[in-house]
Amino acid sequence: METATEWIKKNSHVLATRKPDEPLDDLRALAPLVRDAKIVALGAAARQTRELSDVAHRIVRLLVEEEGFRSLALEGDDPGRLGLDAYVATGEGDPRALLAEARAFWQTAEILELVHWMRSYSKRHPDDPVRFAHPPAEPVRHTTRLDGLAELERTLADGVTWWQQHTGDKVVYWGGMAHTAVGAPRTVSPSEPPETHQNMGGYLRERLGPGFRSVGLTLAHGSIGLPLPTPSPDFVDSLLSAAAEGRAGYVLDLGIPRPEPVRRFLDTPTRTRLIGPFYDPRNDEVHHLSGGSLASWFDAVVHTQEVTPARPLP
Repeated sequence: METATEWIKKNSHVLATRKPDEPLDDLRALAPLVRDAKIVALGAAARQTRELSDVAHRIVRLLVEEEGFRSLALEGDDPGRLGLDAYVATGEGDPRALLAEARAFWQTAEILELVHWMRSYSKRHPDDPVRFAHPPAEPVRHTTRLDGLAELERTLADGVTWWQQHTGDKVVYWGGMAHTAVGAPRTVSPSEPPETHQNMGGYLRERLGPGFRSVGLTLAHGSIGLPLPTPSPDFVDSLLSAAAEGRAGYVLDLGIPRPEPVRRFLDTPTRTRLIGPFYDPRNDEVHHLSGGSLASWFDAVVHTQEVTPARPLP
């Protein structure tokens, strides 16, 4: 009987270790899954790594250059406030200085490379540019803590939906897995129990059906400036890591036909590594997403075996 590890090895596509401007052939297995979507979300297990940022950049390139996507939503700040959308459209301004005013997890050389690429693409395609999504600001609401978290998720979904409908663009949303995974409860902090409410990915799936696709950017081990140990056996990341077997990573479409034992495994509630702004390597197991299954959270997984810290802005 075929195990889940064997099935993943057989059905995944090798992910090469490449820079953002290098060939995209190793990612093209994603294309059939996402090309008819209106919104594709890239949900990273950690925001502080070079490798997940580079692979996200390469997926953005694939979707823009080959699949007709024209807007990028970067979670956690407003490109309009920063002036980044104006830079991408006109070349006016210093993108490094603009990013220096952004949230801390945007202040990386990897994001700067992405902004430079967007400007280059728009300059080469003045009649069909790529741009940052910047939905209208939402009014501030006074809510309880749990209601506030639920309202945040709804606001994120409302914003990207509004932009997509307002512009007609196909949109790539690059953010954190806690928001993009379909229907996932969020673990807010190690000291508190999970709070189950619908998240952005759940709202978008509810509204768009297959017009929304969720791609999980998972990792096995490495460093974010602090060491990330190999995940424990009760994390699904442990199986994803075992299936890599010497490869730098792989692309796996979770919607393809699968035998019953594999389907049962992929549909069983599990935990997956989720590194937020604060991380304690001495207590690694508390940093996770739970309450769902790999196949319910994501339509595809792009797995990276080893990560290193993101580079600071030059």
